[in-house]
Amino acid sequence: MSSWQISGQYMETCNCTLLCPCIYSNLAARPTEGDCKAAVAMRIDQGTKDGVALDGLSFIVMLHSPGPMGEGNMTVGLIIDETASDQQVEAITAIATGASGGPMAALGPLVGQIAGIERRPIEFEIDGLSRSVRAGDLVDQACEGLPSAVKEGEAVGIDNVLHPVNNRLSLAKATRSLMNVFGIKWNDSTGTRNGHFAPFSWSA
Repeated sequence: MSSWQISGQYMETCNCTLLCPCIYSNLAARPTEGDCKAAVAMRIDQGTKDGVALDGLSFIVMLHSPGPMGEGNMTVGLIIDETASDQQVEAITAIATGASGGPMAALGPLVGQIAGIERRPIEFEIDGLSRSVRAGDLVDQACEGLPSAVKEGEAVGIDNVLHPVNNRLSLAKATRSLMNVFGIKWNDSTGTRNGHFAPFSWSA
């Protein structure tokens, strides 16, 4: 198995009401809508795999779980930045699916179907506690961190969580969450839904 490392910034929104029960139940709880639809967006600031540089590329892991995530049978699809070369797409696919080890490999037993890969321009923006990601016509999501009352400029966080990106996540409300890809459809702008963000550093 090859060695690799990537680091950067992550954000996601999902269809659960805030706070997503997957987080505090260690994936055992039923999602608030019965199923889970999530868009996990990753911006690679620095990274390499087998000599292939991945700096500046983004990808989104689309997830659908028909029930509690811990019960498996999840559908997973990838959206990869259209500026990526074929070599870079191959490298990101291996990392994002867990085929090359790393954090996503732990999700492998829970995945029932890989839905495929789409390529789109991905815009990942950060402004204070705000995060937004757009991937063409497939994903348009934004979240706002829940501001801490004890650390100015930071969001309320939750530690020691079972999550492949980081074991510490900032809590956020999804201000916009549009997904329409791989049969995963969701459209909400009520400000009542769940979001997270965090830095990440993966390697294998």
